[in-house]
Amino acid sequence: MNATAHAGAALTAAAAPGCTPRLLRLPATVESHSAYLSGGGYQLIDNIEALLDEVEQSGLLGRGGAAFPLAVKLRTVRAAHGRGHETIVVANGEEGEPTSVKDRWLLRHRPHLVIDGLRLAARMVGAQRAYLYVSDTEAALAVDAALNEVGFDTIGGLDIEIVTVTPGYIAGEETAAVRVINGGPAKPTDKPPRPFQHGVDGHPTLVSNVETLANLPYLQHHGASEFRSAGTATSPGTFLMTVTGAGRPPALYEVPHGLPFTDLLALQGVSADQVRGALMGGYFAGLMNREVLETTLDHETFRQLGSGLGCGAVAILTDDCPVAVAASVLAYFDRENAGQCGSCFNGTAAMAAAAGALRDGAATSEDVARLKRWSVVLRGRGACATLDGAANVAASLLAQFPQDVEHHLAGDCQTCRTGAFSAERPYEVEAVTQP
Repeated sequence: MNATAHAGAALTAAAAPGCTPRLLRLPATVESHSAYLSGGGYQLIDNIEALLDEVEQSGLLGRGGAAFPLAVKLRTVRAAHGRGHETIVVANGEEGEPTSVKDRWLLRHRPHLVIDGLRLAARMVGAQRAYLYVSDTEAALAVDAALNEVGFDTIGGLDIEIVTVTPGYIAGEETAAVRVINGGPAKPTDKPPRPFQHGVDGHPTLVSNVETLANLPYLQHHGASEFRSAGTATSPGTFLMTVTGAGRPPALYEVPHGLPFTDLLALQGVSADQVRGALMGGYFAGLMNREVLETTLDHETFRQLGSGLGCGAVAILTDDCPVAVAASVLAYFDRENAGQCGSCFNGTAAMAAAAGALRDGAATSEDVARLKRWSVVLRGRGACATLDGAANVAASLLAQFPQDVEHHLAGDCQTCRTGAFSAERPYEVEAVTQP
């Protein structure tokens, strides 16, 4: 069974029923400079502090995976500017999660929205230099064309440089982005220092996800109160969610935080009775069983259940065996680690080998015990969170699907009898839209 069977299918982009899109622009054509201006883009900034206050009151959380409050990052880097430091802004559009497509969609279809968000962030932290960090060639071309349409004065004299990098899971990590811009390899560095302390050329640097920045023009135009009119108290606003799996073509939806998971299934035309579970947050947040059907799409709900929304990507499991899915994801982590931290290099390999043996009916109960121990003791090691992601997948498999694990130990998994799920990049989705 190949999980990438629908990877080349046309990507549907839509807003959830009753959700007025703030980020998607439908139909999915490339937004021109004139169209963006006519919609209220590139507004003058009357008061920097007032705008920063609106961002803080909005509760806007980062959309890259960690859900860190943007206002905290902005104020920290702005404070460094106030102490006389040069500051830099990086729009991170290197979408490392194979199951996520939101950033590429925005860059390809709404480049002016991203540029405008980058402009506003730069003004708030006092930066005169900014970078757009991407791996998608079509996205880079779209942004370059948009920059050629924009007058220098429109973006406040901000010097924006596009930096391209070879795609990779770890290439989108914030310190890897800084390292590339500084002329190094796309590999994470030890922390501290973090980019807000010592980033591009040694200057305090705001690194923020493309979707996060794309919310700033809406906030400038409508304010924090209107921003909070969608979502929940602690997960305000709308967000972009990439949905794959269940034998359905991939889709990108703009949904309000707090939307019931079953409503997402309805959008995809998937019956809840078919659902076995889900792979959450791209690959990073791990697996959930049918308990996912009782959730709402907000950070607090998934955090309480030991999972997460991450970058807003979910793969729905119906006919696929969770043991085989976990084995494929762990093998991906093994291939994609940076190879510079022994704990990650060896740890991902060990977990991938154990999960692969379990899938193939060659594991023992001692192998499963080792996999469980590794999923605990290896957390927090290494320069980035790759090993944490692998540990999440291993731990969630054992906790959420114990019966499936037992069936594989006994060699009687009915799902895998006719061929186990196998994919190098499980549930990968391409940034192709319907004409």
